[in-house]
Amino acid sequence: MATNFRRNHLSLLCLIPLFLSLFFGQSIAVDILKAGQSINDTQVIVSAGNKFELGFFTDPKPSNFKYLGIWYKEIPDVVVWVANRDNPIVNSSATLKLNGDGNLILVNQTGSAFWTSNNPIVSVQDPVAQLLDSGNLVLRDSNSGSEDYAWQSFDYPFDTLLSGMKLGWDSKSGLNRKLISRKNPSDLSSGELSYGVNIDGLPELVVRKGNKTIFRGGPWFGDGFARARSERANFIYNASFEITYSYDSPNSEPWRAVLDPGGFVIHSEWSGVDRAWKKLYTFEGSGCNDYELCGNFGLCNSVLLANCDCLDGFEQKSAQNFSDGCVRKDEKTCRAGEGFKKISDVKLPESTGNLVKIKVGIQNCEKECLNDCSCLAYGTLDLPNVGPTCVTWFDRLLDVRRVRDPGTGDGLFVRVAASELESSTGKRTVLVVVGTISAMIFFALISCFIIRSIRRRGRDNGVAITEDLVHDNELEMPIAMIEAATNNFSISNKIGEGGFGPVYKGTLPTGQEIAVKKLAESSHQGQQEFKNEVLFVSQLQHRNLVKLLGFCIHREETLLIYEYMPNKSLDYFLFDDQRRSVLNWTMKKDIIIGIARGLLYLHRDSRLRIIHRDLKAANILLDGEMKPKISDFGIARMFGEDQMETKTQRVVGTYGYMSPEYAIDGCFSFKSDVYSFGVLVLEIVSSKKNKGFFHSEHQLNLLGHAWKLWNEEKALELIDGEVGDQMQEHEALKYINIGLLCVQGRPKDRPIMSSVLSMLESDTMELIHPKQPGFYEDRFVLSDFDPLLDHKSTSTSNNVTITLLDDGR
Repeated sequence: MATNFRRNHLSLLCLIPLFLSLFFGQSIAVDILKAGQSINDTQVIVSAGNKFELGFFTDPKPSNFKYLGIWYKEIPDVVVWVANRDNPIVNSSATLKLNGDGNLILVNQTGSAFWTSNNPIVSVQDPVAQLLDSGNLVLRDSNSGSEDYAWQSFDYPFDTLLSGMKLGWDSKSGLNRKLISRKNPSDLSSGELSYGVNIDGLPELVVRKGNKTIFRGGPWFGDGFARARSERANFIYNASFEITYSYDSPNSEPWRAVLDPGGFVIHSEWSGVDRAWKKLYTFEGSGCNDYELCGNFGLCNSVLLANCDCLDGFEQKSAQNFSDGCVRKDEKTCRAGEGFKKISDVKLPESTGNLVKIKVGIQNCEKECLNDCSCLAYGTLDLPNVGPTCVTWFDRLLDVRRVRDPGTGDGLFVRVAASELESSTGKRTVLVVVGTISAMIFFALISCFIIRSIRRRGRDNGVAITEDLVHDNELEMPIAMIEAATNNFSISNKIGEGGFGPVYKGTLPTGQEIAVKKLAESSHQGQQEFKNEVLFVSQLQHRNLVKLLGFCIHREETLLIYEYMPNKSLDYFLFDDQRRSVLNWTMKKDIIIGIARGLLYLHRDSRLRIIHRDLKAANILLDGEMKPKISDFGIARMFGEDQMETKTQRVVGTYGYMSPEYAIDGCFSFKSDVYSFGVLVLEIVSSKKNKGFFHSEHQLNLLGHAWKLWNEEKALELIDGEVGDQMQEHEALKYINIGLLCVQGRPKDRPIMSSVLSMLESDTMELIHPKQPGFYEDRFVLSDFDPLLDHKSTSTSNNVTITLLDDGR
């Protein structure tokens, strides 16, 4: 965009018209436009402190769409206000005029008006338009120095909030000011999303899509909100004159809050040292902040992932869909001995319109609610300039969530039936009795507990999900953002489908391309695999591991968002007769070494020590430079520092890649991944699948075929003919040798990944005769089970449950 800004103050040639105008009585001051003056699309107005510029620009860059806007003088790429965002001037010159009656008018070369300030105030005597150092374009009387403006751009926001700019309503302008998002990152016109202040009921910041709320921040007042909000935020509440929100920047550096097309409100500050925007805070509607996620009378809790429950006295309405909300366990709540249960540390329910009543004083708040059978709950707030206030809720209790940090939420008193109160009293009595008895046997039980915990830790240390690894849901993304990025999961954006579900390509507002995996109803994977992916991948950083950018849970939707890999997966090229020619020998070596490095990081160098358990060609993604990245950690397991192997009753993996000890006995270790890596190496050098391999002279699989050729000293016949003339014989034998060493039948015979990588990177490795591979003689022992038809098959020779995953990504 910067190249399209035409700044006359940087060019002597463009300054000539301004100098000439001085001699003809048409003086244009640096920051002021006087009545009768104008600027064309080669000129700009600069604020007195050289902070902002007003002028013309085109967007998108190659287009002929011309807009009048305001941008930072030192950061011209960032437009903070646009006058004619929904009515650009096309294929024409443009001029901004200030009429004598105090109105700004934007016209094209034929004089047609494309935008006007429509000053509603009575015409000022001597009008001037001035660009202030705040970024505000104002119309005022030239003889007045006050802020009593006839018109100001701050009253008609774009998608950007600047320091000192107000959102909300005031009686003077009669406007309810709000940010309006762009239609998409490359389209300045008004989108569906807005960010402003709810002024009907308890005031709160809210993001809406049309008239539908998608995220709200909660009431301004109360202990919880006061503790959480920034000291630099200004909240003015005077129901008769003004209900507004603004923010004061802490220093002289540029600050802004932008509502992007995905529903994020991103607060950021410019770093003059780094010459970049630094994100300070994001107001977003993901996880428990997703409006209506848990439905009416629902309660959302969030540790790592959003989890819906019901308020006290209520139960889930639908077992399949929590967004349907909850219903009362006992409907007898009208003068039938009912009372209230307090829920502490919550964001108070939606508080708009007829849903709430506000009454000064709190002495009779409980009584006021109890006497009205339609009252569902009450709470108390301290309103500025008003004092203690009783708030009562009616009709529904929507969007209630527990806050993450104790003491940073408010208390909500929910009306419940007498039976619920009696149940609580009875429970308390029972608890006292049980507590007394428990004290007598506590020390005996604690010993058993400690022993059991130690055993469980030794057996399952790598299996358990440790949800404390991710404390803040920084990776959560709003559903609106993902829908915008993928064009509402358009079929034209679909790029593949795997065991988890379909995969869609998308583009974030920042321009970053993403791949979105959407959990399918028919998928045999679920929440456990989803949690694994979020927990593990978010903690792992390596050039040969795919990067997880975020996740989203919205009603029935479960989504994982990754960096986009333009060259798809390794199997896309490796096993296709035409595409495999793209992979030359150098590429194949780099891919093998890259996979080995990623696997070594997982096994030894990462903070978590991960066993992948589903390493296969379909889970090796290729970036724009054909560099490999290991993906899909849905069934991965974490091991402790001293743990070497464990056993499971549920074997999960992919036919052709599972090691013998894992497939038959459920035992897995780092050597299980080494076996899968060995299968991959042999597949890469041969361009043949282990699963379904066929040879006219025998019934061996790919491993058996490689083993047979090695023993007959014909191993080079395994090499794909497409690359046969691209490599040295000794080097090719080395890779086949390493593959066979990794797939040896006994885990103790297989090398660890650090040794594998050393062998791969060595130019002087001596060939080592491998032992017999696992599963080499005939087909895989579970070949009678079709993985597409029978995903859960139980072996009769042991009690291990086998789950075979699809070959897809």
